[in-house]
Amino acid sequence: MKGAAFVDRVQISPNHEARANGCRVSLLVLHYTGMKSGQAAVDWLCNPESRVSCHYLVDTDGAVVQMVSEDRRAWHAGVSFWHGAIDINSHSVGIEIQNEGHAAGCPKFPDVQMKAVWRLCIDIMLRHGLAPSDVLAHSDIAPGRKIDPGEAFDWNYLALLGVGQMVRVTQQQHVHQHDNHLTSASIANAQIMLLTLGYGLELSGVVDTRTRLVVEAFQRRYRPSCVNGVLDAETQELMERLLAIRPTAEAFGTV
Repeated sequence: MKGAAFVDRVQISPNHEARANGCRVSLLVLHYTGMKSGQAAVDWLCNPESRVSCHYLVDTDGAVVQMVSEDRRAWHAGVSFWHGAIDINSHSVGIEIQNEGHAAGCPKFPDVQMKAVWRLCIDIMLRHGLAPSDVLAHSDIAPGRKIDPGEAFDWNYLALLGVGQMVRVTQQQHVHQHDNHLTSASIANAQIMLLTLGYGLELSGVVDTRTRLVVEAFQRRYRPSCVNGVLDAETQELMERLLAIRPTAEAFGTV
């Protein structure tokens, strides 16, 4: 089975297939399980009736379970989109992180678990040549449908160690301001920034339902302290600062 050399256990899932059209791994997607225990999650991900799977699970004690070989297409992303691609499963490695999630009030991810997530992510990134910007939340690729790994997930810790990216505003803005004062041109500019980052939405110049869901997904990742779907000044500055540190050419530029 192709993958990390330091997994603690292998429990093979039958839920996988060949990657479409010879796709290479160009994304790493992080999830939370939303289940009571890591073993319960592994059992479900390895159940043929579930029709879901992932490559790895990281339990709360830091133990890593591999279920699908990295050269195979696991079924973790579902209906999703990133930089024009819709078959994210064929382009990605999926990691489930044991956490009961929003239904349990967003419990903290233990330090030992976060360290194991970082170690696994770095290993995958190095072997597949992934950049920090290639590490995504499930909520990034499925706004409105998925909200994991959620606001309690420590993206700042990972970003400081080279996994994923985080940015800060130059000074805190009034994050609760409304966006009904925005012009069509300023809304369109924000939508262009989100599209350039990889999110899926229409360039409409209107703050429609899809735009709000995508803004929520962006905030959940980059400003978890206030997730309200409002295109306020702080959210837009975060977009600008993130674009400033992104590579000029993304891995999905030709997809």
